[in-house]
Amino acid sequence: MSIHAKDVEHVAKLARLDLSNEEKERYTEQLNAILKYAEKLNELNTDDVTPTTHVLPIRNVMREDEARPSLPIEKVMANAPEEEEGQFKVPAVLE
Repeated sequence: MSIHAKDVEHVAKLARLDLSNEEKERYTEQLNAILKYAEKLNELNTDDVTPTTHVLPIRNVMREDEARPSLPIEKVMANAPEEEEGQFKVPAVLE
């Protein structure tokens, strides 16, 4: 698998980046080098290697989920710039 300049242009367009021709060439070369290295890693024998999600043994430390009384709505809305029917009122982001 290899990356072509059209692929870089497509991703740049999606990311709304305006790349020069030199940048497109450089990124194409760099991405191809990464893919070439990944292909080299696929040659390694990993039959006896157990899959891991992290190199170190990490586990989440969670507290018990206990129901507690919530704040009164008046106190919650005290610092709200605008409020309507007990909810935060924010500007519309969609038409």
